[in-house]
Amino acid sequence: MQDITTNFATFGNKLCSEELSWFLGLFDFSTAPTLLYYSYVPIVIATLFIGIFVFVNNKTSLKSKLMLAVAVLFSLWVLNILTQWVASYHSALMFAWQMTALIEVALYLSVAYFAYVFYFRKDLPFTWKLGFSAILLMVLVATPTEFNVLNYDIYNCQGNNGLLWNIIYALEPAVIVFTVLLGILAQNREKDHAYRKQIRLVTAGLAVFLTTFFLSNYYGELTKVYEFNFWGPLGMFFFVMLLGYMIVELKAFNVQLLGAQALVLGNILLVFSEFFFIKDTINYILVSGTLLLTIIFGFLLVKSVQREVRQRERIELLAVDLQEANKQQVTLIHFITHQIKGFVTKSRNIFSMALEGDFGPLPEQLKPMIEEGFRSDTKGVTTIQEILNAANIKSGKVTYAQAPFDLKELVEEIIKDLKPAADTKSLALSFETTGDSFTFTGDRQQMYNALKNLVDNSIKYTPSGTVSVALAKETNHFTFTIKDTGIGITPEDMAHLFTEGGHGKESIKVNVESTGFGLYIVKNIIDAHKGKVWAESEGAGKGSKFVVELPA
Repeated sequence: MQDITTNFATFGNKLCSEELSWFLGLFDFSTAPTLLYYSYVPIVIATLFIGIFVFVNNKTSLKSKLMLAVAVLFSLWVLNILTQWVASYHSALMFAWQMTALIEVALYLSVAYFAYVFYFRKDLPFTWKLGFSAILLMVLVATPTEFNVLNYDIYNCQGNNGLLWNIIYALEPAVIVFTVLLGILAQNREKDHAYRKQIRLVTAGLAVFLTTFFLSNYYGELTKVYEFNFWGPLGMFFFVMLLGYMIVELKAFNVQLLGAQALVLGNILLVFSEFFFIKDTINYILVSGTLLLTIIFGFLLVKSVQREVRQRERIELLAVDLQEANKQQVTLIHFITHQIKGFVTKSRNIFSMALEGDFGPLPEQLKPMIEEGFRSDTKGVTTIQEILNAANIKSGKVTYAQAPFDLKELVEEIIKDLKPAADTKSLALSFETTGDSFTFTGDRQQMYNALKNLVDNSIKYTPSGTVSVALAKETNHFTFTIKDTGIGITPEDMAHLFTEGGHGKESIKVNVESTGFGLYIVKNIIDAHKGKVWAESEGAGKGSKFVVELPA
């Protein structure tokens, strides 16, 4: 170490051979390969752009702070390498060689820290922080010693690495493996599909960046061909492009136009950096034209993304407002319908008690009015319950019991209950079965409600003629069919069947009291039992056919 100190003291304030300190009295840019600027400068600017804007838009986020730390440390590393290429004085070169290890290890550890926080959305465990700090402290202590830079080659203006670099070149692949394995573990644990995609992209980006960075540096040191190092930062460019995509498409970091702006800026800088090494006029013209087109199309791209972001924001705000309005609507419906249902039920019970003679014999002239009141309130209770059922289905509050029951007996019960309504209209209501076993597993009451609704609808919308009900046992399913000679269904009305509040123009003329929720409820009940329901009709006035298939 004494020899190095002596050499450094002797030559520290002298210029490297064949170099001039023409820029700021410290640097000579003419000695560096032109690829150096093309490789380093645009990537540093794009990386800092991403890091700073992510931090500015999310100052309280640990993820954003670490992203900024990675960007700053990478930029410091590049600045340090640039110094080694263009600094004219031995003192600046020696300092840059000594600082490389500290900056590089800090960069790898900050990437690992960032990866953990991004993957698991929580801070690094305290014991891990202690481990990272201990590694960084050891490198810091070794920085000014011969373990870092063994000696300094005065004639070639470069340092020769010490034993510390053997440890660093073992640490860096370990960090790469650590980062990738953490990403795989986090992806397997994450339940949010969108965030799993972000984890995959960040894992791929960091793996490419760190691997390219390590291999270029290690191979350059191994062969002493340091120009090979120029390919290392291209991995960071890949990572930055992935971050740009994630910011625009996946909304990572909650930054909006930043991704598109970074992509455009990176392309502009890449094209502009070609001016450092082109030699003839034709190339100047071609690069200038390419740069101009890149700027124009980049501007148009940013404006397009800006419009898309604004539209997306408006849609999201509308979606939030709509969701809130739906919640309030459901709450209001429940409140009103429960209250009204209570009032109507009380009124219906009074009419029922009066008809049953609980208050004594009714005068003949009053009896028709009491009967009409009872029928009206019964319809009111049924209508309110239908609205409540639809609201419960929409909010996911309906549960279905699972128990075996005889489907044939259930349909026979429905036919018996609805026979008086069919007789009142002089309709021929028939029921036939095909098969011998009709045991079905499901919610008997809900299935009763669904199938009864279909038969009841056919009776309501059939002014005269027949309503034929059939139940058949097929190989792997039951088929329940209702065929009538009613008003039929037009193609226009067919599109509204089974939808929430769906009314057909022709059906509403026949049944003005329809809520439009009946078939919507039917479809949800059948779907919940893994079945299918659909309607068929040749058009207005040609009758209709409803079919339900249930798994056997």
